[in-house]
Amino acid sequence: MAVAAHATPHEAHNRIGMNTVGLWLFFLSETFLFAALLAGRFYLAGTERPEELNQQLGLAITSILLLSSATAYSAEVAISKGYRGWAQICVLLTIILGLIFFGGVVVEWSTAEFSQSEAYGTAFFSMTGLHASHVLSGVVMLFLLQGLMMRGKFSRDDHWGFEATIKYWHFVDVVWVFFYPALYLVGST
Repeated sequence: MAVAAHATPHEAHNRIGMNTVGLWLFFLSETFLFAALLAGRFYLAGTERPEELNQQLGLAITSILLLSSATAYSAEVAISKGYRGWAQICVLLTIILGLIFFGGVVVEWSTAEFSQSEAYGTAFFSMTGLHASHVLSGVVMLFLLQGLMMRGKFSRDDHWGFEATIKYWHFVDVVWVFFYPALYLVGST
């Protein structure tokens, strides 16, 4: 199929379709990274879980992260319907919840009574550290999204960048849905 001589390469392809495929390929590559850490947790520590693990803090930060997924989804729905003000509020709430989650992880690192040189500690600090870095990068992306919205970017008909950022946030949340039970629930003390 020949492309018209006057068409640019960007016009010859479905740009949003290409972006979507690229985003999902990125998620696939990240899935391999997170899956390797998840497998490493069981390879290093088996089903061991330290008695001193702060279960209450783990449940609290998990609940906060899951709530942030709800606010992110609300933001995406709002922008797709043209409700820019509500979308901005929901993005701000998602940022706040993401920062609270990150702060909870930092508190847990500083109060953990197990060492990173122990098998479980190595897995715990590696998994939570990589995940927290992704949460932090998501928060930065949400801040950038907020700034772009304040400058009038994104509308009901043109919000791919907004949607992609929210999809990334959901991806990071889904990763935690697997990490939380592996770190906090599976195993014996």
